[in-house]
Amino acid sequence: MQSILADVAVSVSELKKNPSAVLSSAGGAPVAVLNHNRVMGYMVPADVFEAMMERLDDLELIRVARERIEANEPTVRVALEDLIAEAERDTEHGR
Repeated sequence: MQSILADVAVSVSELKKNPSAVLSSAGGAPVAVLNHNRVMGYMVPADVFEAMMERLDDLELIRVARERIEANEPTVRVALEDLIAEAERDTEHGR
């Protein structure tokens, strides 16, 4: 039996009728989307998805940092102000 990792579950048919209503009725919680009683996906509000992606990005950065520490890679001193300025320049140039 497949686990449903959400407190709210809807059928594809119900979702097709009014996707906005399904998501708002869940109150910000994930919604499992079922097809023939099997989970085919999950819906989450945009802010929850964005937070999940940020968290995954943070975890990946931690993994890379640990690998580099364990490999005894040389460290580089950087001023926080320089990093901020570089990020601002990249943002201005669409990077």
